[in-house]
Amino acid sequence: MSETESTVFKNRWVILVNVLLATFMATLDGSIVNVALPVMSQKMHVSMGEIEWVVTSFLIAVAATILIFGRLGDIIGKTKVFQFGVVLFTIGSLLCGFTDSLPILVAARVLQAIGASATMATSQGIITHVFPPNERGRALGVIGTFVALGAMAGPPLGGMIVSAVSWKYIFLINVPIGIIVFIMTTKIFPKSGEAKDEKMDVKGAVLFAITMVALFVAIGQGQNTGYNNPIIISVFILSIISFILFIIVEKKSELPLLQLNIFNNSLFSISIGCAFIAFVAISASNIILPFYFQDAQKLSPAVTGILMMVSPIVLAVVAPFSGYLSDKIGSLILTLIGLTLSSLGLLLIAMLDAKSPLVFLMAFIVIMTIGNGMFQSPNTSLIMSTVSKDKLGIAGSINALVRNVGMVAGTSLATLLLYNRMSHKIGYRVIDYVNGRADVFMYGMRYVYLFAGIISAIGAIITGIRFYNSKKINKNIEDQIEFQEGIK
Repeated sequence: MSETESTVFKNRWVILVNVLLATFMATLDGSIVNVALPVMSQKMHVSMGEIEWVVTSFLIAVAATILIFGRLGDIIGKTKVFQFGVVLFTIGSLLCGFTDSLPILVAARVLQAIGASATMATSQGIITHVFPPNERGRALGVIGTFVALGAMAGPPLGGMIVSAVSWKYIFLINVPIGIIVFIMTTKIFPKSGEAKDEKMDVKGAVLFAITMVALFVAIGQGQNTGYNNPIIISVFILSIISFILFIIVEKKSELPLLQLNIFNNSLFSISIGCAFIAFVAISASNIILPFYFQDAQKLSPAVTGILMMVSPIVLAVVAPFSGYLSDKIGSLILTLIGLTLSSLGLLLIAMLDAKSPLVFLMAFIVIMTIGNGMFQSPNTSLIMSTVSKDKLGIAGSINALVRNVGMVAGTSLATLLLYNRMSHKIGYRVIDYVNGRADVFMYGMRYVYLFAGIISAIGAIITGIRFYNSKKINKNIEDQIEFQEGIK
């Protein structure tokens, strides 16, 4: 081990703390702004439809650029890309906090998102590089915790900031943290070294960006106008065509943006697929719970915020522990137990009605969250351990992309299913809670949780088959070793 490598190894936990800060800021800013939208709409004198672009623009920019930064990290170095991301995110946050113009705010949010994308795409690769295999699961587990914490803690934290001070501090709070993280990256992060003599796949990057932008715009606007709208259908078709062209270009390219052969590894592909399922299920739950607490149970926003914090707190305890366990006993069994518990918790919530004691719901949320925490860390460790070092950047960015797409898909599918079932129950089209009809909401909510529970169960079955096959392969290897020793 060289002197530089030795220094990086000694500082690996400090490096992790800085990665966690950047990760937490990036994921937090995807959700913290939601609760401030009504206030921002009022202050800027714009409609709720217009102010929603503050959220939508962030999600679109992350999804459109994350693979690009993953590939750049493999070409010019993950630390350089991470540093660029921190700087851009900090500048974007500063601009967000100093404007009263919606167009400038949306542009600043895009800057923020591009910076967040660069840090998300490279953070897992950096941690996988600086941590030895026997500590990697624990470190990646902590990152998984902060990703989930950022997404879940956003609404209650945003509510507290908006209540105490101006909405602008939602963004300005990032600036001092971003400056500290950047200074630390220049001092203790591993040096990027020589850039590879490889070109960026521009065609692939453009086609992928079009695919993601069209997909997210269609999903977002479809909720407002309806998915049978001809324009929305056309945008979905554009997304599909762009994606097909992207795959064709990637297959022909010598140095593609996304090396499709990475999916030849069945363990990688299954782990990515299960990650998508898990994020769809959990985000479907997260979008429904605030409605249940405030509308069906008639709880105040403050109490709702406190109850919504139960899940992040449980996750903060479970995820690092499951990462630690994955280093000791392996990741496969933990991912199986995790998805099984998640499915159980979601299906139990589906059995509730408006008169069910709140303590039952909270107990089921704890079961669901323990399962999610047990799954996420080991699964991330599996994803990152199945690829070679030169593909860590793209593997990390694929994982982050799947997380973002899964969260958007889960939110959209949950609201679509909720209002579809509510409309069926009440006999006419509804797109909001119907006052005095908690039974109608509970009818729709039951279907959302059944859907989330069933897809989690499918993920658990796939993981179970993966676990069984791995045991079978290991048994065959052991038998071959014993046979060879017997011959000797």
